[in-house]
Amino acid sequence: MNNGLKAQSDPTVQPVPASVVEAVDAADVTLSNPKWAVIALGGNLGNRMETLQGAIDALGDTPGVRVKAVSPVYETEPWGVEPGSQPSYLNAVALVRTTLPPSSLLERGHAIEEAFDRVREERWGPRTIDVDIIAYADVVSDDPALTLPHPRAHQRAFVLAPWHDVDPEARIAGHGPVADLLAGIGLAGVIRRPDLELRLPE
Repeated sequence: MNNGLKAQSDPTVQPVPASVVEAVDAADVTLSNPKWAVIALGGNLGNRMETLQGAIDALGDTPGVRVKAVSPVYETEPWGVEPGSQPSYLNAVALVRTTLPPSSLLERGHAIEEAFDRVREERWGPRTIDVDIIAYADVVSDDPALTLPHPRAHQRAFVLAPWHDVDPEARIAGHGPVADLLAGIGLAGVIRRPDLELRLPE
């Protein structure tokens, strides 16, 4: 409908208040100014590669999210449990551009986990998929619902190694360059799998 013509022919139509115009313009700027976010993915149950790819595709299908890069795949020993007590993990990192706020991106990550039957019964327990927000732009937050950057990312080679692959200049706020952090902790128990490859969503 041409609102300009309607306004001329219908005296009951009032001009849009300037405050509303400003709010719409501000929202439009937000929508056209996506933020970078780093998403870590990992799982050790079921068809691990199929699930990782499914999670990446689900991220790509999310309105307001564009997957821009996907790391090589790494096979890693389970974190925080007795060696040999669980299957090994496949891990990867995706870089996304998003207009979603961190809270909405977190909700989407949880929805993807639920779609792939993620069960939260025990800490460090086996799971089909983890979808973790590692960093969101330069946001620093100690909100217990979503601490940013991820509070343990700087200690985890299975996050740092694939992240460094897709963004060699990456830094973690408060901890420094990912390259330096990775050099400091090494790659023990974290093996790159060149025979496995994830693809960007179509």
